[in-house]
Amino acid sequence: MRSTLYLKFIIVYIIFGFLGFFTIATLTSGLTEGRLETYMSGTMYKEANLVASDYLPDYFSKRLTASDVHLQLKGMESHLNASVWFVDRDGNVLVSAQSDNYPMAPGQIEDFDPAEGGSSQYQVGEYHDCFDEDVITVIAPVVYNYTPNGYLIIHKRMSDIMEIRDLLLNSVYISMVVIYALSFIILLAFQFFVYRPLRKITEAATQYASGNLDYEIPLNTEDEMGYLGASLNYMSSQLKDMEDYQKKFVANVSHDFRSPLTSIKGYVEAMTDGTIPAELQEKYLKIILFETERLTDLTQDLLTLNEFDTQNLLLNKEPFDIHEIIKNVAASFEGTCTQKKVSIELIFATKHLFVNADKRKIQQVLYNLLDNAIKFSDSESAVTIETTERGDKVFTSVKDYGIGIPRNALNKIWERFYKTDLSRGKDKKGTGLGLAIVKEAIQAHGENVNVVSTEGVGTEFSFSLPKYRPE
Repeated sequence: MRSTLYLKFIIVYIIFGFLGFFTIATLTSGLTEGRLETYMSGTMYKEANLVASDYLPDYFSKRLTASDVHLQLKGMESHLNASVWFVDRDGNVLVSAQSDNYPMAPGQIEDFDPAEGGSSQYQVGEYHDCFDEDVITVIAPVVYNYTPNGYLIIHKRMSDIMEIRDLLLNSVYISMVVIYALSFIILLAFQFFVYRPLRKITEAATQYASGNLDYEIPLNTEDEMGYLGASLNYMSSQLKDMEDYQKKFVANVSHDFRSPLTSIKGYVEAMTDGTIPAELQEKYLKIILFETERLTDLTQDLLTLNEFDTQNLLLNKEPFDIHEIIKNVAASFEGTCTQKKVSIELIFATKHLFVNADKRKIQQVLYNLLDNAIKFSDSESAVTIETTERGDKVFTSVKDYGIGIPRNALNKIWERFYKTDLSRGKDKKGTGLGLAIVKEAIQAHGENVNVVSTEGVGTEFSFSLPKYRPE
C-alpha cells in the first residue's frame, strides 16, 4: 500500500497515455486517411462526371474548341488543386490543365485502360509512371452519340490529402494532450483524497494489530474515507473498552470465586485439624453451605450471560399469560417476604394478559427484579408489580420503596458485577449479575428496560414486551 498502489496508478496512467497516442498514430490515422480518400475521390468524381456529361460532349460535336475546353479544365484545376486531363478513347491527351506543382501531361497514356480501376471509383498510385509520387485518380467517360469518345481524368496528389489528415490529427493530438493533462489532475486528486487517507487507515490497522488501541486516525473529512476513519476510531475505542471490560471481568470473577473458596477451605481445614470443636461444626457447615450456594448462583449467572453473549441465541417465543408468570414468581418469594415483613401488591387491569416472548427468560427477568426489590426494601413496606397495555406493547413495572439508587450509579447498574455502595451491606449473597441478565434478556427480545430511582425513596424498573394478538 505504501509504495505499490500509487505506483500502479502511475504506471496505468503512463500506459494509458502511450496507448492513447499509439492508437491515434496508427488506427485513427489509417481510418482518417481512408475517410479522406473516399470523400475526396467522391468530390472529384462528382465534378468530373458533371463536366464530362454536360460540357465535354460538345467538343466532339465541334461546338467547343480545345481552347474552350482548356478554360473549363483550368477552372477545375484551380478549384480542385489537381491535374486535369481530357483524353480520347485511345489515351491520347487532347487537353490538360495543371499547376506548377504537377508534371506536364504526357502526349499519350501508355497501356491506357479506363476500366483498370475495377469496381472502385478511384485508384491510388503513380498512374502509369506519369507522376513521381502517389496520386488519387478518378476517370469519367465522355459520351457522344451513345458511345464513349473520350475520358476526363482528374489526379490529386496524396500528399495534399496527407496534409489534411495531419491537420485533423494535430487537433486530435492537442485534445489528447489536454485530456492527458486533466487526467493528471485526477491522479493528483486521487493522491490527496484517496491514497493519503488509505495510508492513514493502513497505519491505523497496523497500530491496532500491534495492540495500540489508543491510536486515532487523523481524518476529519465528511466523505466515505472520513466515515471509514471515524468508524475505525469508534471500533478501536470499543475494542479498548472491551479489553478493559475483560480485564475487569476476569478480576471480578476471580475475586468472587476466591472469597467463598477461601472461606470454605479455611473452615474445612479448621474442622479437619480440630480447631473448630464438634459442637460448633454445624454453625460453620451452614456458612460453608451459604458460600457454596453463592458459588452455584454465580456459576449459573455466568452461564446465563454467556448464553446471551452467543450471537445466534434462539429465543423460544410463545404466547403466555404474563399475569400467571408474575403470580408464580411472587409466590416463590412468600417465605422471604414473611421473614422481611414485605408485602407484594399485584395491579392488573385485566384477569389475563398474553405476550409473545421466551417464557423462561421473562420468568428469570421477573425473578431478578423482584429479588432486588425485596432485598432493598425496608421492613413493613410493599413491592408493587403492575402491568399496562399501550398499543401493541405490554409494560411491566416492579416498584419498591427502599433505599433507592444514587443518581451517579444509574448508568452503571447494568454492568456486570457492579454493586452500589448502599447495596453492599444488604446484598451479601448477590453476584452483581442480576440486572445485567435482565437487560440482556429484554434486549434479546428487541425491547427496552428502564429504571427510575430516588435515593431514600425507592426504585421502579419497567420493561416492554410485544402483546400477543391471535390471528
